[in-house]
Amino acid sequence: MDLKNTESYSDFSGAKVHPNAFVDPSAELHDGVIISQGAVVGPDVTIGKGSEIGPNAVISGRTQIGMNNKVFPSVFIGLDPQDLKYKGAPTEVIIGDNNTFRECVTINKATDEGEKTIIGNNNLLMAYTHIGHNCELGNKIVLSNGVQVAGHVKIEDKAIIGGCLGIHQFVQIGYLAMIGGMTRVDRDVPPFCLAEGHPGRLRGLNRIGIKRSGLLDNKDFDLKILQSTWNLLFKSNESISSSLEKVMKGELDLSSSKLCSFLKESISNERRGPMPIVNL
Repeated sequence: MDLKNTESYSDFSGAKVHPNAFVDPSAELHDGVIISQGAVVGPDVTIGKGSEIGPNAVISGRTQIGMNNKVFPSVFIGLDPQDLKYKGAPTEVIIGDNNTFRECVTINKATDEGEKTIIGNNNLLMAYTHIGHNCELGNKIVLSNGVQVAGHVKIEDKAIIGGCLGIHQFVQIGYLAMIGGMTRVDRDVPPFCLAEGHPGRLRGLNRIGIKRSGLLDNKDFDLKILQSTWNLLFKSNESISSSLEKVMKGELDLSSSKLCSFLKESISNERRGPMPIVNL
């Protein structure tokens, strides 16, 4: 998206606004912001330095967008949640820095008073991605085309989600997890794991993702311990809770501890539980 030719744009407190765009006078635009033709920016919106808002995008509600974000055409951020419980509360969308939102992405604000939909830094949301109310995304996440994320979903750093799939409400996706395209994601996907299928099933560790992440160069990371921990947790004939008790008494590196902590929370009454392993 090249919006650098701004000769016909007007100045708006250090930002550049196309004459056919609408920016509410009370919106806060920082230096270097570009608002393209047909875009609409509402009164309670803040857009950070260097961010670019593409043609026909709509940014509304109490929305804060950080620095150097790229919002492509027809993206909708901060509109009311698709939640029948929503009663008009002035909830928020908080977005960090260096994110890319491709064509027709939609990001809804939260449902109840004081709640937020949160997106971190350096994320790529490809075309037609939907982020529902009260979701929380970390950093360096990739959501492929057509990913539909229901409300109250949490996705941890460096997760990669394949295209054309839905993620059930209240599901959590762990650190450096990878999910194959068209998977039915109705249970938690633990950190470092590969998931795929319909219904979704765990396939093993995301070894390629781990290698590319640079974790193998970290002295505190031990792939052998992580693999051994994963085997004990998911290939045992015992329940996850029983396996967890045994595993946590043994040797754990930081990654294994992260995996066990995630699973301990996942099997609690407040969560949907972890995705089961595929039957080989």
